[in-house]
Amino acid sequence: MGVKRKQHSAQFKAQVAMAALSGDKTLAELSSQYGVHQTMISTWKHELMKRAGELFSRGNRQDADVQKQIDNLHRKIGQLQVERDFLAGQPAIARYLKGGR
Repeated sequence: MGVKRKQHSAQFKAQVAMAALSGDKTLAELSSQYGVHQTMISTWKHELMKRAGELFSRGNRQDADVQKQIDNLHRKIGQLQVERDFLAGQPAIARYLKGGR
């Protein structure tokens, strides 16, 4: 039977990483305080430092990615509607789509 890994929220990770960045306590102290291994704290700290610049960048790329995904989904919906309408025009398929056999 495997050990279930503990899932930490993004807010918790940020709090621990900020505490590590402040330098008030050592990694060992933070590890015992938050119940997280020192390696994880160090990893979260480096991730925070690496991605901190993204918070202040102009033109959020994430919004563009979300819009691109929405556009792709709309395109797929349109394609599926056209295919359904085409197949509904076929007599054998139309009966099947209406629930008949």
